[in-house]
Amino acid sequence: MNLHINGLHLEITDSLRDYITTKLARINRHSDDIISATITLSTEKVNHKAAAQIHLSGKDVYVETVEKDMYAAIDTLMDKLDRTILQHKEKSNRH
Repeated sequence: MNLHINGLHLEITDSLRDYITTKLARINRHSDDIISATITLSTEKVNHKAAAQIHLSGKDVYVETVEKDMYAAIDTLMDKLDRTILQHKEKSNRH
């Protein structure tokens, strides 16, 4: 899986990069169909936004969250991604 982590108005530190990589490992074990992932982190005043664009074989998934804390935004983002990818996997297994 190709992973790109971008920061808008934010410097991506090693701890943020490691945290995202660790969280993505959980999602990657659900599906081997993940070709690439682009994670974009940004700040807007007091809000922290995390967005992910995942390219699966046959489908692209885009999810975003806004929280007061960056790590909370990443956690919420990964939970949403997990649910979305599991739904895609179940839907493709039914056909």
